[in-house]
Amino acid sequence: MSDVKKELFYKEFVQREDILFRAPYHNEQEFFFAIKAGDTAKVRELCKESLLSKTGFGTLSKNPLQNIKYHFTVTTAMVARYCIEGGMEMAEAYSLSDFYILKADEMRTAMEISDLHPIMCMDYTKRMKNLRKNKVCSLHIANCLDYIYDHLHTRITVQELADNLNLNPSYLSRLFKKEVGTSISDYILSKKIETAQNMLIYSTYSPAQIATTLAFPSQSYFTEVFHKRCGLTPVKYRMAHFRNINMGGEV
Repeated sequence: MSDVKKELFYKEFVQREDILFRAPYHNEQEFFFAIKAGDTAKVRELCKESLLSKTGFGTLSKNPLQNIKYHFTVTTAMVARYCIEGGMEMAEAYSLSDFYILKADEMRTAMEISDLHPIMCMDYTKRMKNLRKNKVCSLHIANCLDYIYDHLHTRITVQELADNLNLNPSYLSRLFKKEVGTSISDYILSKKIETAQNMLIYSTYSPAQIATTLAFPSQSYFTEVFHKRCGLTPVKYRMAHFRNINMGGEV
């Protein structure tokens, strides 16, 4: 598979619009996990659909305006919960949710609330992205992390990262280890495995396709590394989480 095709394949997963193959629960979980991860590109894509056009909403009030206010409140509370799990300070998460819930309560049309929804989601997402960056001290490492996240579909080398940042590879390796607490190669591998976990849960891509998409040298190597880090093979991991989701359990 060419680099261009691999990039398109990866972006198809990250920013895909076709969600027909996933159950509503999968959609909801992917949405909250994307906010928690600070994935602004994915959240922006998932928020393109108006809140008013979404299906599957329950009836929490016979009054249409009050109904969407209730659903907005529930969503905001869930977003706050996921962000707290992701490392956001509890006071910040709850203050933010109070702000948006009160703002929605003052609105007089469903369209106003629908327009507020992506603003709220992106606010939390950007804060989670900044939280990830703020865990490191230097601009070099913050830019390094951004580059890694944007190029998980390729084989990333220390030399490539150093060239992108105009740094000496040895210096970058030492700085990364000091600020992040792990080596560059181990960090990249851990993020590829995290992405693979989400792809196994939220997509129908086969382990072979995922291995190719994330630029593993072979499916066998991908399976070996995945099993070592997750305790299950990719196939068994998918089966276990599919069962948990359908039973209403936590992923």
